[in-house]
Amino acid sequence: MPETLIKTINKVCAIDEDVSPGSREVVNVSYSTSEYGCLDVIYIMVEVVIGICAVVGNALVIWAVKLNPALQKTTFLYIISLALTDIAVGILVIPLAITVILGVVMHFYSCLFICCLLMIFPHASILSLLAITIDRYLRVKLPTRYKATITKKRVRVILGLCWLVSVLVGLVPLLGWNQHTDGSSYIECHFLAVMRKDYVVYFSFFTWILLPSFIMCTLYAKIFYIMRTKLSQNSARLPDGGTVYLKAYKTAKYMALLLFLFAVSWLPLGILNCILYFCPSCTIPRILVYLSILLSHANSAMNPAVYAFKIKKFKETCTFILRTCFLFQKSELVISSAEHTTEQTGVSVI
Repeated sequence: MPETLIKTINKVCAIDEDVSPGSREVVNVSYSTSEYGCLDVIYIMVEVVIGICAVVGNALVIWAVKLNPALQKTTFLYIISLALTDIAVGILVIPLAITVILGVVMHFYSCLFICCLLMIFPHASILSLLAITIDRYLRVKLPTRYKATITKKRVRVILGLCWLVSVLVGLVPLLGWNQHTDGSSYIECHFLAVMRKDYVVYFSFFTWILLPSFIMCTLYAKIFYIMRTKLSQNSARLPDGGTVYLKAYKTAKYMALLLFLFAVSWLPLGILNCILYFCPSCTIPRILVYLSILLSHANSAMNPAVYAFKIKKFKETCTFILRTCFLFQKSELVISSAEHTTEQTGVSVI
């Protein structure tokens, strides 16, 4: 199916199948504005749609958390952080990516700063997901001490550190790890015209995306092992026959799904960057590069769908918002009494 889609678009736009490394790139493709054509228009249109969906969907996430007290727990502070990252992708990253696509002539360091901003938000997302994973692990590893240990204040500090690290990692090229030469100060702004491939591959992709992803996969494997053991061996002695732990197990699966979607969305772009770095003579279909960029940005619109379809309390709150604010129907937000039971047991599901 993807191969058929690629051939169809190539035929409609009458573009070349392959592109030599460094000839047309955004995030990994650069090209002259004189070559701006059909494929680029399609790319920009899809980016705009993704941006709108990301902003609207994640704004709804924040609205739902603010409206429903049952969602105002520590895990949803992490989810709000993710939502803010995704909103920034829709409002800031996508317009800047389109600017890079167009190859606007600007000062080298202005272009470098724009490209650095494109690097910050993927790292903010992956570090927020890492924080969620560690939170999930502590929740099942230290069930009795978790509430006293992980307070909202500490979660805010953790998220602040995640964002600080993301900003520092993204702005490293401004400190000198870039492609600046003694040539003209004004250039056509393209990603690899200012960013070094070794920074993109080794520092950004390997260190701050692959390594955290590996750590998260390891922790989730431990989480599911611990939860399965508790549910299979001790369900008769657990509160509510293990219902609370079963719900916590399901929530962990939803959070793992967010990690899976992030990996599926960002790995193709990282792999293409690795190919360009380790095989400079290789050619990559330009449309494949564009699809990988779109997929990475589309991740920002996926997360709200996961919350809406997988987390019951979130789905109920979103339905309430849509009915009352958009369809103008009278409706009441019902907060499940199960929340009180969960609080009494000292274990939080969300």
